[in-house]
Amino acid sequence: MTPRTPWQALTRARYPRTGWPWRAAGYLATGVVTGVPALLVLLLLVVFSLVLVGLPLLLLAGVALGGLERRRLRLVDLDPAADPHRVPDAPGLAAWLRVRVREQATWRELAYAVLHATVLWPLDLIVLAVALGLPAALMSTPLQLAVDGQEAKVVKAYLVTSYPQAFAAALLGALLLVALLYPLGALAGARAALSRALLAPREAELRERIGEVTASRARLVDAFEAERRRIERDLHDGAQQRLVALTMTLGIARLDAPPGPLAERIAQAHAEAGRVLTELRELIHGIHPQVLADYGLAAALTDAADRSAVPVTTDIDLPRLPTAVESAGYFAVCEALANIGRHSGATRARVRARHTDPDRLTLTVEDDGRGGADPARGTGLTGLADRLAVLDGTLTIISPPDGPTVLRVEIPCRPLPDPSGSSSPRTASSSARA
Repeated sequence: MTPRTPWQALTRARYPRTGWPWRAAGYLATGVVTGVPALLVLLLLVVFSLVLVGLPLLLLAGVALGGLERRRLRLVDLDPAADPHRVPDAPGLAAWLRVRVREQATWRELAYAVLHATVLWPLDLIVLAVALGLPAALMSTPLQLAVDGQEAKVVKAYLVTSYPQAFAAALLGALLLVALLYPLGALAGARAALSRALLAPREAELRERIGEVTASRARLVDAFEAERRRIERDLHDGAQQRLVALTMTLGIARLDAPPGPLAERIAQAHAEAGRVLTELRELIHGIHPQVLADYGLAAALTDAADRSAVPVTTDIDLPRLPTAVESAGYFAVCEALANIGRHSGATRARVRARHTDPDRLTLTVEDDGRGGADPARGTGLTGLADRLAVLDGTLTIISPPDGPTVLRVEIPCRPLPDPSGSSSPRTASSSARA
């Protein structure tokens, strides 16, 4: 496994020959580069904060430094640190400040800014001076002796007057450099772990963000379903009614027209209008079938089985369920039955639907076809899985090459209460269409 942090790289025997020691050195060096300006800005803002002018700027400085440090963390941590901040609900600086002041991440970033400006960057400088500066001074002893011509003072402590001594000091510096690369990497790893602990989102913040994303996806699905219903109503009440009127007008004209070429053309137009009306009705039914809205998933699945190109046996026992669940389950079964008719070569299929404890809708579609169903081949199953995921549902496909194929859909949900106060009605059926 490829190391992701200096601590993981330290366990490898070839650590000194990798780029990790130099990544660690670069991380500490850039810490010094950002720490000095951070200290100056912090001191300036503290002075302004005495008259309450610098308090918002102090928060802004912590947030800005936190963003920079998360990017700098990539030098020694290959897993990116996510931004812990929420997006404000409204535009503008006032809305941004309200959100930031209420977030724990903002105050952690401010604490990190103070720590970085006062403690961390001086510590980074000391580590670099010991781990790299001391070996570099030893290895430069021959050069110092050559420049002076007579003597060289190594690290301001030892006097070297000959080249054998100078090269011995250089060799000692090289060995010391290799040895000090290990504590250098360990300290950089500890420094990065501290930065991630303060600047990356906590588990609770991640859960809250995931909850917000899930709720947002659910709202999008609801909006999509509402738009589908609006389109279905517009087609049903608008275009379909006009086509019905056109078909009736052509039918009357066909009866009134005298025999001849004109009557034949009117008859052709009448037949074509009838075919267009049939296709429009199928389109409306595919967008959102009225039986699903009026009678629920049980009746809609029975209707889908009756319209299947392959004979289907149904075993359905369901109460009324939430609209989004019924819609997702219905279209999952319809897609499965369409794939059976187009690709499987099956002679029979079976649909089973149950709502079982603990509050879970289970749909199973089986066929006796050739098998080998693969969602990656563009059969629409991938889109179904994404749609079910919004409802915390799962899609499982078992399809060995020689068949049979079993598609299983599971969606956690509770039945809708019956307005009359009795238990939710259930529809059970077991039938086969020849």
